[in-house]
Formats: sequence, C-alpha cells, structure tokens
Amino acid sequence: MLKHYFNILLFLSIAPIVSIGQEIRIFKVADFDLNGAVKTCTVIQDYGQEIFEFNENGFLTKSTTQYNESDKDIIVYKYEGGELIEKRMESYKDNQLDTATSMVNFYEIDTTGPKYIKEKIISFDKEFFEQQEYYFNDTGILEKVVLSHENAVDEILIERTAYKDEQTETIFENGVIEKSVRNSSKRLTNGKILNIQLIKDFVDGEPDKALEKVTEENNRLVSEQAFSYDFNTKEFAPTEKRIYGYNKEGILSKMTIKTGNTESVKEFIFQFDDSEHKNWVKKITTPDNSYITRRIEYHIAENTVEEKPE
Repeated sequence: MLKHYFNILLFLSIAPIVSIGQEIRIFKVADFDLNGAVKTCTVIQDYGQEIFEFNENGFLTKSTTQYNESDKDIIVYKYEGGELIEKRMESYKDNQLDTATSMVNFYEIDTTGPKYIKEKIISFDKEFFEQQEYYFNDTGILEKVVLSHENAVDEILIERTAYKDEQTETIFENGVIEKSVRNSSKRLTNGKILNIQLIKDFVDGEPDKALEKVTEENNRLVSEQAFSYDFNTKEFAPTEKRIYGYNKEGILSKMTIKTGNTESVKEFIFQFDDSEHKNWVKKITTPDNSYITRRIEYHIAENTVEEKPE
C-alpha cells in the first residue's frame, strides 16, 4: 500500500521510533514505497513538500517537512554499527530554531549481556523530557520498556503467546492492557497463503477499536477492515473496509471502500522514472483528480526524473 507521506513524517516527529511492540525501529528505503539505491526523494503535495534522504545502506538519515519559505521541521538520524544512536528533531519558525520544541534523542546500547538500550530525550534548551529503557531477553526479543518522566515512571510489558497457528503479542502499560496483535495465516484452495493481522486498541483497559489487515506472502496488502467496539453487544462491529486491487505488473490500481451499504472506488494511475528500479514519480487518483509527484535521486549515477505540478 502506498504511504501517506505527511502522516509518516508526523509519526517520525512525535513518536519514539517504535514498532507495535514498542521496539526501536529504523526506517529504510522500502518503508517509503521506494526501490533501489535511493539517495533523496522529494514528495510534492498541496501543503508543501517532504524531502527524505538515505545513506548507501538504505537507512533514512534525514527527513524535512517544508511548509513555506520560513517554516520547516527537520529530523536527522545518526547510526553506528547499524544501530540508531541519535535522533535530532529541529523545528524552525520564521527561519529561527525553536529550542523549546526541538528535541534530541540519544541512544546508549549495551550488548555485554542481554541487549539493553537507554534512550534519553532532551530539548534543545537543555530541559530533560523523558528517558526510556528497553530490556531484551537472551534471544534478542524485547520484553519490557521503562519510561521515566519528570513526575512518574511507567512500565510497559510485552507478553507473547502461541495457540495452534496463531501468535499473539499483548502490550500492558502499568498492568493495564493497551494493545494486542494477533498474527495468523490461511491457505486458500489455489495454494496461496494469506497472512492475517488483527490489531486491537484499548483505552484504560477497555476495548476501543480494531484493524484487521490481510496480506499476501509478498507482503502485498489485500484488505483492511476497521472495527469499533460496541459496548451494548460487547463485540467489535465492522465500520469501514478497504479492498486493494493490482494490475498484472503488481502495481496498485484501485481501492474499493465499503462503509455500511455504501461503496466507492478510487483508481490510481502512475508514471514511473526511467531507472532500472522503476520508482513512480507521479500518482494520480481518480475520481478525485488529485496527484502526488516525487523527484528521485539515486546514489548510483542514473537519470533523475523530475515531475512538477501542473
């Protein structure tokens, strides 16, 4: 599924770089629907532009949201030995760095025993914001995260269980369930295997919403079904379902949205660059008649295709 770049950059800005299980996550080229040795990708939309920069190993090293000539947010990532060691989030207003809202995350990694990571978050005006400690077991699986704030300490525990062909990961914060993720698979009569992931979110220990994602073996998204919890029936009720269609080249061609008794279809048209990687440089959505353009530069000398809004 194609990513919505503004949501990605917002996530990169305000969240610790964690996966569903709260583990620190490193973003790479493939996370942005890109292939090959991409050096930079500039995404142009009506609210401004995002610029993503990658090193030769495919790691995201810098992301910039440019709102206008004087306002922008920048995130810089530094690595050592394939591990993230620093993340700097810089916010500029009227071309001036806002030291109160700009943050730096430092990561200390200890592998002398079971892996342990300490993350310190400090504002540019040198005010302590938060500390997070990640504890792994002997096999490198994250088991616990301890968050230290100015006035409190929170503990996140990750519990993993298996039942038949299902694996479930449940996250508790201070003993209260926060999220559960159940992974299973189903073999179709034609031999294809579908992977099914059911994510349930809880608020104050009470079920709130859920999302079921179905993917094929190549991680291509087949469908997404959203649910909201009905406290009268004590069950999750379906709300919106999205079904994704692909052309014979495996490119996303349409998305069918079903809500109650209504159904709508969005179709996608892509233009691709002339590199061997065939990254798209323009995505047109109908019937909205909206589009997104990308400028892509590669580490290896190749032709860079540049598309500009009409």
